[in-house]
Amino acid sequence: MRVDAERAELVLAELLELAPGGVEERDQGDGTVEYAVYGPPGELPALPDLKAAAGGALVDVSTEEVAEDWAERWRLFHRALVIEGRLSVRPPWEPAAGTPIDLVIDPGRAFGTGAHPTTRLCLEALLELPGRRGPFADLGCGSGVLAIAAVRLGFAPVLGLDIEPVAVQATRENSARNGVEIEVRRFDLRSEPVPAAGTVAANLLAPLLLQWARRGDELPARIIASGLLESEGDAVAAAFGERGLVERERRSGGGWVALVLERALP
Repeated sequence: MRVDAERAELVLAELLELAPGGVEERDQGDGTVEYAVYGPPGELPALPDLKAAAGGALVDVSTEEVAEDWAERWRLFHRALVIEGRLSVRPPWEPAAGTPIDLVIDPGRAFGTGAHPTTRLCLEALLELPGRRGPFADLGCGSGVLAIAAVRLGFAPVLGLDIEPVAVQATRENSARNGVEIEVRRFDLRSEPVPAAGTVAANLLAPLLLQWARRGDELPARIIASGLLESEGDAVAAAFGERGLVERERRSGGGWVALVLERALP
């Protein structure tokens, strides 16, 4: 499924309703993003090549049979991510990168190993935060990358929250794989208050972040908000700003931004 990059988040949100096990995302370099869903014959619908609408965006849909070595090619797609020589995230089949913090994440069916720009931007922000201690919550924990990194960086206790059961299971498995203790449970931001935590990482879609900012919940002292297209950063920063959280830092990459928002001092 191929769509203009500026509408990609809308399409991804609808795709994850149909394929909660996750999709592969590829930037085509021509202003479009391609999402791929894999499955054996009979599991995926037999679709002709067509154009469809998702979230108001026009999407090109095509189906093809992949080569017999698709499982090995899938492994090659997931490579180690190294950030400033300080932290690495790798799948179990990749050798250690020799960084002080080495995270081993099996992508399984839950959204990859952290190489997506939104996750990378969160990790970069985490590495630069002063006072890395106290309670930490990871909203939309996926495969557990940010929650596990938070433990290794000194936060405690750490809570991983996700609406998808497959993500909850993957985070539990990956926390055990890395020898860290994380409480993980299902959570729906649309209807539940965010548990109290000094620092919250929220790698979510902009509409969810805006909904959270605009309702009456008590907000944490610090939020790392990601999952945002560059065009969405100002609106999200302004919404949290109205609740007393000031934008302290903005990181960007690959057309995405992450915001570090902190409560303003009186």
